[in-house]
Amino acid sequence: MKKLLLSLSFLTIGFISNAQWVEQATGFATQYRGLDDIKIVNETTVWGLAYDGSGGGATVQEFTRTTDGGVTWTPGFIDIGDPALKIGNLIPVDADTAWISYFDNTVGQGGVAKTIDGGQSWNVQTIGLFGDTSSWCDGVHFFDANNGIAWGDPANSTDTHLEFYRSTDGGETWDPLPAFNSATFTSGDFAYAGSYAYSGSNIWIPTAKGKIYRSNDMGVTWTRLNSPIADFGGGITATSGGSLYFSDANNGILIGRTISGTTVSGRKIYRTTNGGTTWSPFVTYTSQYNANISYIPGTTILVGNGTIGTGTAAVSYTGYSTDNAATWTDYDSGTQRTSIAFLNENLGWAGGFSDTDIAGGVFRFDGSLANQLFTSNTFKVYPNPANAIVSISAKQGDAFSLKVTDITGKTMLTKEYNGIENTVDISNLASGLYFFEFKSGSKSETIKIMKN
Repeated sequence: MKKLLLSLSFLTIGFISNAQWVEQATGFATQYRGLDDIKIVNETTVWGLAYDGSGGGATVQEFTRTTDGGVTWTPGFIDIGDPALKIGNLIPVDADTAWISYFDNTVGQGGVAKTIDGGQSWNVQTIGLFGDTSSWCDGVHFFDANNGIAWGDPANSTDTHLEFYRSTDGGETWDPLPAFNSATFTSGDFAYAGSYAYSGSNIWIPTAKGKIYRSNDMGVTWTRLNSPIADFGGGITATSGGSLYFSDANNGILIGRTISGTTVSGRKIYRTTNGGTTWSPFVTYTSQYNANISYIPGTTILVGNGTIGTGTAAVSYTGYSTDNAATWTDYDSGTQRTSIAFLNENLGWAGGFSDTDIAGGVFRFDGSLANQLFTSNTFKVYPNPANAIVSISAKQGDAFSLKVTDITGKTMLTKEYNGIENTVDISNLASGLYFFEFKSGSKSETIKIMKN
């Protein structure tokens, strides 16, 4: 039987010391509604997908949304004509427009639905074979208002590829992608509902036979990659599971786990610097921050949570790592949180559980940029965010080079500096996220800058 997995889910800056979690109300009238899929559109608009946090396992077709940075959240129902269908994932692109994938946990099927009115109504979109009893919709993702993909398992046992469909008009029409790399497809392989990672125009989809399908051009072309684990969800190899997390197009981690019944043990962490093409040898991963993890986009900073113990003896933790999960620092303990998502080093949200419709369910993280860089960093860049002129200083006063790239990896400018006090004019760059890569001798450092 197919399993529903949570989304994986996407600034070398000191962000924890003056930060705090502020509890907000998701607005759900049902007690113990949890959030297992938080998607941040911008600093004011955030969507969250609900689940039954009571432990009863009820199917929930609900979401919540804020358009004022979390001051108020408005819940809603996802009406797709059958209350028994499960929601695979949620992906919004603005305050009004979002898509969800859905499926039947026994026979598969399912498909994609879209809202253009903030979730007041949902319209099912017709996509290929997803309505057929032999297929299974695993997910949908839109990179912007027009370009998106939907994917699912092979429609039948004779197929030599997963089902991939692409839309360039916001889901009005969908075109099947041709079978790619079919000679290397492993018979019987399949993906997991709602399980994928993404960053910018890049997306990674893991499978039950330990493979990863990657596209770096919004789903136009795909590459099938090997991973160091046997199965990402225990569907074929019952003892193997794993989760992918990516900071940008190249850098990410994979946390593999050994499964025995309902017990998870033997976690191992792998790292990649080339988008998952190759992975480093594993290191045993014993951290308690293993339930939900999120990168600060474009950095090596991760925020995670987890719980040690069971029942009344259980203790929940939230912490952060500045070195790709090699080491962690506990930020607080005693509060259980679910999914985590960050927009930048200064703003993020984590799920919780609702108490009433006016209390609990989500936490907003508010950071401070008063101390922009950790003391160990060589370079300082300010202001951040910036509009035009950015100042740069090097701790040692050495000469250095600078390369600025956008979120797709395209080089926007390069420059040499003398290491004293320097500036760079970014006024001609479009608004968005940029990476400042510094090199001085054998040292290198990358800092994320937000251009207003």
